[in-house]
Amino acid sequence: MTASRLFYDNETDKVKQIQDFFSLADDKKIGILNTYRNGVGPVGRSMATARRDGPDFLFLANKHSRKFSDLESNKEVQITFQDNKTQDWISISGTATTVDNSDPRIKEVWSRGAAAWFGDLGDGKHDGSPDDPRMTLIEVKSKYVSYYKTEVGLLGYAKEVAGAAITGGVANTGVLRELSEQDLEKARSMK
Repeated sequence: MTASRLFYDNETDKVKQIQDFFSLADDKKIGILNTYRNGVGPVGRSMATARRDGPDFLFLANKHSRKFSDLESNKEVQITFQDNKTQDWISISGTATTVDNSDPRIKEVWSRGAAAWFGDLGDGKHDGSPDDPRMTLIEVKSKYVSYYKTEVGLLGYAKEVAGAAITGGVANTGVLRELSEQDLEKARSMK
């Protein structure tokens, strides 16, 4: 393994890197959305991705949850995804905006599974449907992305890690990539 493999992959075309990012993100439906709480710091919670729009992400959320007060103070967020089988991971830094229940995208991304996280309060209004006034969207516009894409199978991964442990070398299991704000603007036109 060459020393350059330890750093970000600058050899692969950015269009291919963006396509790989999209593919990895589409395979990972649950991530950690981190907001920043005054006096505490980063606060994470597991969230299901409602939809990926290019490099940006939509999440359905209950407007009464604490994440909304976090976002009122600081719009900067981080989303992380990891696949424990392949060891692929994605880290996304971005800016979050929130919308109320009148946004038509809620009906587009709502599912019966989403209703389970809201519940039916039995008042004919707060029923977990797309019309439930608690149902809101958090939209994250990505500003920076880094990700690791594994390029070996399970046996290759084990061989690389064991070999590195024995020799003191570095396991060569995949590529580390980063997408800048400029790259992400290009990605928005690719979706």
